[in-house]
Amino acid sequence: MNSARALEWEVAEGSFGMGLASMCACLFNVTCRCMFIIDAHMTTDLSSPLSRVPVCRVETSVAHDADEQARNLRGWTQTYDQLTAGRFVGKLTGLHLDAMHVFCETTNQTLRQTCEVPADAYWFGIPTDDANTGRIDSHAIGNDALAFQRGGVEFELLTPGGYAIFGVVVCRDVLHRHAAAVEHADMDQATHTGVVPIDAKNKAQFCELLRSALDDTASAALSTRARCNLQASVLSSLFDLCGTPSVEPAAIPARPRRQWIVSAARDYVLANRERPISVPELCEHLHVSRRTLQYCFQDVLGLAPASYLRAIRLNGARRDLCDAAPGERTVQDVAAAWGFWHLSQFATDYRKLFGLLPSETLKTVHAPANALLTH
Repeated sequence: MNSARALEWEVAEGSFGMGLASMCACLFNVTCRCMFIIDAHMTTDLSSPLSRVPVCRVETSVAHDADEQARNLRGWTQTYDQLTAGRFVGKLTGLHLDAMHVFCETTNQTLRQTCEVPADAYWFGIPTDDANTGRIDSHAIGNDALAFQRGGVEFELLTPGGYAIFGVVVCRDVLHRHAAAVEHADMDQATHTGVVPIDAKNKAQFCELLRSALDDTASAALSTRARCNLQASVLSSLFDLCGTPSVEPAAIPARPRRQWIVSAARDYVLANRERPISVPELCEHLHVSRRTLQYCFQDVLGLAPASYLRAIRLNGARRDLCDAAPGERTVQDVAAAWGFWHLSQFATDYRKLFGLLPSETLKTVHAPANALLTH
């Protein structure tokens, strides 16, 4: 079925620390009444130009002129000047979501870029390699940093030849809503260009998330659910990029409360097994911040919330496969029943956890008894 190709985007939460330098703490501390959460009491804000882009599949363009490369980045106001000699080649791979644009840009020549993001958005730039250093308004963007800029303000980028950078453009209102409801933070004071140190481990996880999102082998149009999960994962990971300080003592629940939070999270996942529950949705349901949720899971189980939630669903799928009568259910049926809409990713996660593929579980369960004895 076509829905099986819709991608399920989940991030293994690494940490929940605020970790933002004061400038970045203000920037990322937003709220989200989580338009990314699929729930009857929530609605999606479609007022932004970002949300009116109808294409919800990965698109790749190749340019042989710097101005053409600049035009390929839709919605921006910008001019590219080529500074080094040689034939220009630029590549842009992007995905427009409801309130977010995720892309990766590579260029083979040194460029001076004059850029302006749409007025109702924020831009985040994350270099993808350690070999080259770009600059934003004369500030170096090292391999241990990200750059950001609010919309409606012109800024300058200097990118060396062979440079590759991930970009995330997020609608301002969505970013604010996410920070307030999920991160319990406020970003209103972040009004200028910035370069912020980031955690190397979380950067690697974030870049892997974006690479997966922009994998053009998964070029089918994303379902509403997949888009929502991806957007929520990207926002959560942006917060995790900036360090892992401990939760403030005042925010740490007592031990019985911590155990209740973990138990309630499991109950909620099982009650909604037909769809993947994102960490932001869980935070809203339990009325806790991501940092508090992270602390509780690490304290009680020694696991990140997203890893535990995925394991619960994988275990449920395994039990259904083991209990299925011959010919009664397929792997695809069981995967869909537990909210896994990307069969390839489901098989990968299943094998990683249990050491065999879902199809192998079915074969083992349905094998004749005498066949089992011969192995």
